[in-house]
Amino acid sequence: MKTKISGITIECMRGDIASQPDMEAIVNAANAQLRIGGGVAGAIHRAAGPGLEEECRPMAPIKPGEAVISGGHNLPNKYVIHCLGPVYGKDKPEDKLLADCYRNALKLADENNIRSIAFPAISTGAFGYPIREAAEVTLDTIKEVAPALKNVKTIRFVLFSKGDYEIYKEMIESIGHGAQK
Repeated sequence: MKTKISGITIECMRGDIASQPDMEAIVNAANAQLRIGGGVAGAIHRAAGPGLEEECRPMAPIKPGEAVISGGHNLPNKYVIHCLGPVYGKDKPEDKLLADCYRNALKLADENNIRSIAFPAISTGAFGYPIREAAEVTLDTIKEVAPALKNVKTIRFVLFSKGDYEIYKEMIESIGHGAQK
């Protein structure tokens, strides 16, 4: 599923964020200490190997909404951008903090001449952010940030579950129809 926003290809697919060999960067839904964890952080750290945690140690801790960049280590990607999403119901305002994750990750990507980046659905797993609300915040942020991006040409959302994929697909399709009018 693909559409374009301000000349940037927006894609959505089901799969594993740690298996995106055609993306220059992937985004880690990180924990504050930038260590191996469950979910996305666990999958990325296991695939990248221990060097990723070692490189990230001096950058920790990060706060909700912040993003930092590291090398990809044993991943097929040159970079990993780590974002700490908000815990739903605890970190306020959730929508602003979640938007900051995407905004700051895309800013880092653009500054590092990264042309393609893959995101998971940040904060929707253990952090409890409802997927539909998270997708709305995410896509609104992409629409806001896209016109200013100079280097990023492809943004991919990689969703692990079928339900999450269906929600993102539906919302991206509605953007595509709106952009064509």
